[in-house]
Amino acid sequence: QVQLVESGGGLVQPGGSLRLSCATSGFTLMYYNIGWFRQAPGKEREGVSCININNGGKKYADSVEGRFTISTENAKNTVYLQMNDLKPEDTAVYYCAAEGLGLQIWRQCTRSEREYDHWGQGTQVTVSS
Repeated sequence: QVQLVESGGGLVQPGGSLRLSCATSGFTLMYYNIGWFRQAPGKEREGVSCININNGGKKYADSVEGRFTISTENAKNTVYLQMNDLKPEDTAVYYCAAEGLGLQIWRQCTRSEREYDHWGQGTQVTVSS
């Protein structure tokens, strides 16, 4: 059973940092792209970042480029989102999701949520002074 569990959210002041974790189970990371998404109140869900561990390809939304970093720890089947220089507009529920690749394990990841099959429950990030 494919499962993704996010953790690491919380309240942080502007300029601060958080590291989100996405613990995965029930599948092998090499057969999935992993994406991080977020949804703020009253807004549509936004693709923040994604990664393909086979080719190392990563993508970021313009709004987080240079501040957020996606990475993996394969031995722990965990994907991280390091978030630095946080801003109030980063406040949202953050989700990780998995996109099945089948045999196309080198396929570039996408920030389009339509491609993702499995989702975690989300973790709240609030940036406020």
